[in-house]
Amino acid sequence: MNLNLEGKSALVCGSTQGIGRAIAEELALLGASVILVARNISKLREVKESLPVAHRQSHQFIQADFSNPTELKSKIEEFLNENPAPEILVNNTGGPTGGQIIDEPYTKFMDTMTAHLECNHLLVQALVPGMKDKGFGRIINIISTSVYVPIPGLGVSNTVRGAVASWAKTLSLELGQFGITVNNVLPGFTDTVRLEGIVQAKAKKTSKTEEEVITAMKMETPARRFGQAEETAAAAAFLASPAAAYINGVSIPVDGGRTGCI
Repeated sequence: MNLNLEGKSALVCGSTQGIGRAIAEELALLGASVILVARNISKLREVKESLPVAHRQSHQFIQADFSNPTELKSKIEEFLNENPAPEILVNNTGGPTGGQIIDEPYTKFMDTMTAHLECNHLLVQALVPGMKDKGFGRIINIISTSVYVPIPGLGVSNTVRGAVASWAKTLSLELGQFGITVNNVLPGFTDTVRLEGIVQAKAKKTSKTEEEVITAMKMETPARRFGQAEETAAAAAFLASPAAAYINGVSIPVDGGRTGCI
């Protein structure tokens, strides 16, 4: 199986913590040069220095805020003026705070759509020409199992994640002929800072302890545990590899079997 990414570069968004960081590390282990993208400059520097370089690759970073697509577009264009376009793009952005959809203000939908769909689209438009020139491209979107089954209490996230999945499927139909695949990875309950916040909010709302909430959530999953960021990263890394060239336009849950049981 050809998992070799030597000579390839990957732009990984939200890559200073959690799933994004795990994906950056996995791609680097397979030989890719990684371009980290996130807001926090000190964390970007820290993660860059920690990435594997066994394949003698060179890692870089771009500081950008996904709440400001104009800034993101400018920084990506500046990067591409000085560097070859990456063949691999991993779209990964933290979700909005939870809440009942009926109570959410219109502005929250728009802000979330900006950080996810709009910024994803800007990056694709910037990088796809280079992918076409090379006849190789991988666009991988880290979304959520809510694409298949909405998660109670995450109304805005459910809505926007679904929109991103539909956008990605449409892209896959347009780009497949150029050797570019577009796929989605759907993490389930994964042991990250994001999940900690969801647990805390659910505990407060239900007057249960965090331990009780965690136990109930694990019981919803056949694996009876939370996933690890590295497990989601493994799926993303495979989709980025040459071995996954004929997998296109799919959404793959990494959730311990939970989605199929709902």
